[in-house]
Amino acid sequence: MKNAKASLEEYRRKRDFQATPEPDGSSRPAAGSGDDLLFVIQKHHASRLHYDFRLEWGGVLLSWAIPKGPSLDPSVKRLAAQVEDHPLEYGGFEGVIPEGEYGAGTVMLWDRGRWVPEAPDVVAALRKGDLKFTLYGEKLHGSWVLVRTRFGSSGKPQWLLIKHRDKYASSQGIEAAKPRSVASGRLMADIASADHGDVAKAATADPGGSHVR
Repeated sequence: MKNAKASLEEYRRKRDFQATPEPDGSSRPAAGSGDDLLFVIQKHHASRLHYDFRLEWGGVLLSWAIPKGPSLDPSVKRLAAQVEDHPLEYGGFEGVIPEGEYGAGTVMLWDRGRWVPEAPDVVAALRKGDLKFTLYGEKLHGSWVLVRTRFGSSGKPQWLLIKHRDKYASSQGIEAAKPRSVASGRLMADIASADHGDVAKAATADPGGSHVR
């Protein structure tokens, strides 16, 4: 795997940090280790609504875009398209990416916590395309797996995120049941309103999809 500096080149190339409030990665927090590796999920309404799933490894956040969000149902396989690595400090980002910038739209810190690999060699598991892990989040818990299926038209790996059968498995629609930010308690429209974003667009990602609460 690339070192952290090299793996963030694509992230930085895509962004104008004079225009976007996203962190540039120059003052990243201390990396976790062992049982305190960071994971975050950011609800992101850009050109389309999706959930960005991020796991700390190698000094960065390995990142996947999940169009339909995670499912607690082990029978449901959710597409997870791997995207560029993000800096660790991105794990605290919530706000609005301005129009005209890459990924323009409202971003919510939907879940956060720590993750523990279930494989003794994470790098080997990633290369094999079969990474099993346990999440200790505010919303998501228990055992999961990321399975690589193919490479998409962009050349980026396509994976599936699947919940394992354990006491945390459920048929509950977690996105609808727990729609608020774990950082601020806000809905998407609230975040857009506070940061001069497109409130009407952001509100379509909230339950009811109509107004600020």
